Amino acid sequence: MKHLFLALTAALTIFTTLPAQGAAPVKIGFINSITGKEAQIGENLTNGATMAIDDLKARNIDVEMIREDDGGDPKNALAAYEKLVTRDRVIGVVGPYTSACANVVASRADQYQVPLLVPAAAKEEITMKGYRNVFRLNAPADVYSNVLLKSIAPFRPGTIAYIYAANDFGVSTVKTAQVNASTMGLKEVANEKYQQGQPDYRATLAKVKAAQPDLVFLVSYDADAILLMRQAKEIGLTPKAFLGAGAGYTTAQFAQLQDISSMVISATQWTDDVNWPGAADFGVRYRARFGKDPSYHAACAYEAVRIMALSALKARDSKVLRSALTAGSWNGIMGPVRFASYGGYTNQNNHPMLVQQLQAGRYETVYPAQFSKKKLIYPYRR
Repeated sequence: MKHLFLALTAALTIFTTLPAQGAAPVKIGFINSITGKEAQIGENLTNGATMAIDDLKARNIDVEMIREDDGGDPKNALAAYEKLVTRDRVIGVVGPYTSACANVVASRADQYQVPLLVPAAAKEEITMKGYRNVFRLNAPADVYSNVLLKSIAPFRPGTIAYIYAANDFGVSTVKTAQVNASTMGLKEVANEKYQQGQPDYRATLAKVKAAQPDLVFLVSYDADAILLMRQAKEIGLTPKAFLGAGAGYTTAQFAQLQDISSMVISATQWTDDVNWPGAADFGVRYRARFGKDPSYHAACAYEAVRIMALSALKARDSKVLRSALTAGSWNGIMGPVRFASYGGYTNQNNHPMLVQQLQAGRYETVYPAQFSKKKLIYPYRR
């Protein structure tokens, strides 16, 4: 009788830890720039998130993802987060995309006690305020410049110029780039900050051309990245290397414009030729479904949604979810993921960034050595 009682007790314990049959699907939120100036990159995040939900459903894991569009506006992003957590009663949120939007939403996450998992926003401050409910999957801005400059260091460039958007992402990334460049012994010869969406950057580019830098370090979203490189070609700006800090320099649209994008070097959070579990397969499936190459934004969104959904499924409560994200570890298309506190960051994944170069119209991983299959071409030639 004693053995029977113990067996029944154990069975009941196991049963009560599993989701009840017919239970409502777990609800998570997703905030993204579906419209607005960053919509082209936002499309990549939307596609990646959609694939994650579909893959979970294929495994009979029922997750409801409620999508909100912030249009790239921090006020809209905050309103979207507040709607998701107060009206829709989600237990966790993935997003937003831009640094400005993510930074504002992060400031409210501890007030509402609903975890926020940032998939791709880079401003360091987002995870440097000690927020308990804010987690970030991607590497922050200081890693962009660090990995780019390390990749180019063996060629011994002497001077650098900066061209960057006057937004949270641009200012934050260049600030850390200046520190990394100074450590490397590079002399700054030009620093040009611009307002997004201008029709003509020739005057800015001409100032940089006059300074004759070895390196031009650019921080731009998609439309500006294309226009800047087109007008750089028009005025004959030819440094020894163009260095793009992710974002607009990593998209399929940019790669297709070979007359202006060829040989551009960019930092990226992900490529499909690394040995992270499922990375290559994700690239194949993404191309088959959407007819274009995925950017790192798609991979970041995919993995962030997957991590949030699986953690939420087990937790089914926001406070328990926060603990699960803090204590958990995962290994998927973005490599090993663990949210930790280090170097002033809280709940930050210590993610290794990669460097890629557009060679013959394809993004080729060129750094670090353990991930690269091609050699970096230097100096730049049109």
